[in-house]
Amino acid sequence: MAPDREAADFLLCSGLLLHWQAMHLDELDYELPPELIAQRPLTQRDASRMLVLNRENGSLQDRKFSDFPELLEGNELLVLNNARVLPARLFGRRVGIRSQPPSRATRREHLTGTIEVLLTRQLEKAPEVIWEALVRPGRKIGVGERVLFGKGALEGEVTGRGERGLRQIRFTSKSPATVEQLLEELGHVPLPPYIERADEMVDRERYQTVFAKRLGAVAAPTAGLHFTKKILEKVRARGAEICELTLDVGLGTFQPIHEVELEKHKMHAEAYEIPIEAAERIHAARESGRKIVAIGTTVVRALENSALLAEKQGKKELVLPGKGEALLFITPGFRFRVVDTLLTNFHLPRSTLLALVCAFAGRDKMLAAYRHAIQERYRFYSYGDCMLIR
Repeated sequence: MAPDREAADFLLCSGLLLHWQAMHLDELDYELPPELIAQRPLTQRDASRMLVLNRENGSLQDRKFSDFPELLEGNELLVLNNARVLPARLFGRRVGIRSQPPSRATRREHLTGTIEVLLTRQLEKAPEVIWEALVRPGRKIGVGERVLFGKGALEGEVTGRGERGLRQIRFTSKSPATVEQLLEELGHVPLPPYIERADEMVDRERYQTVFAKRLGAVAAPTAGLHFTKKILEKVRARGAEICELTLDVGLGTFQPIHEVELEKHKMHAEAYEIPIEAAERIHAARESGRKIVAIGTTVVRALENSALLAEKQGKKELVLPGKGEALLFITPGFRFRVVDTLLTNFHLPRSTLLALVCAFAGRDKMLAAYRHAIQERYRFYSYGDCMLIR
């Protein structure tokens, strides 16, 4: 017997049930010409195109993102994700297991073989710095293995193994700099794999939003990449309010779906924090009937996760202030409690993010919008164009 919607939503947020309505992965598929995948950012952030989708009637408008402020009614509350991307891609060399020095036969491999580490989620900040990470080649890296980065200035020791090849790595500074400073200095911008080039200096600036503050994300909240300080000024001049939260973007957002049936997919947790002031503004906006505009799917996950918890705990607030972990997998059938309008980039087929926007706008309307975007040669994914869904 299928659970009712209220019970299903609670289980969704608890990570115990992901979907109350059967849906298959192939229902989230579409074909994209590879040349439409944006490989580099535009010269100007706000020069991107913006497809406007009316989710009530499915109508579409081709606009520019620079038009965004004038499309606002003037009393909305915009919610931004101020997460700052850590240069989370590291390259080092193996130095063996601390208690078992490598033999002469393997020492050469340790000294010359490059180990790639992609940080995915920070587990501890003090007294030890421990990150969850993907390691390549992972098969050769077991518990106890040490990896040196930056001519030995930073050492990482594998302290545990997780699902799907994840490792726990404890980092230690071997120089006067802190671990955080060394990660910032030695790390590379973790560009998504569909950007088929090495990271460049320009990415240090352009793969961050202009409002990025809280370091800890391993991928950018890409809907925010279109904003400039001038656009934000125009938004405020229009009469809209702006508040911020933090969701440290990680594998929970980008982990591929490996299951045919969506309800079997397990989301990775992503840490978020909603400041008290932001929670109060969000609640006040809803009470006064003003629309809440989420800038990106990461904002949607944080807000809806928090709102669902607040509702189940019988709280009067719309969202709970403070820290939490987003486990919510939003798929068609989910009842949105907070978000009225969504600005988002275009998403990969067969992905959790495409499932989220299909839940918000309706699968048929969303896939029709994607077909239109492909026909009109929009640029896709992280450095691509965007959609305003309202």
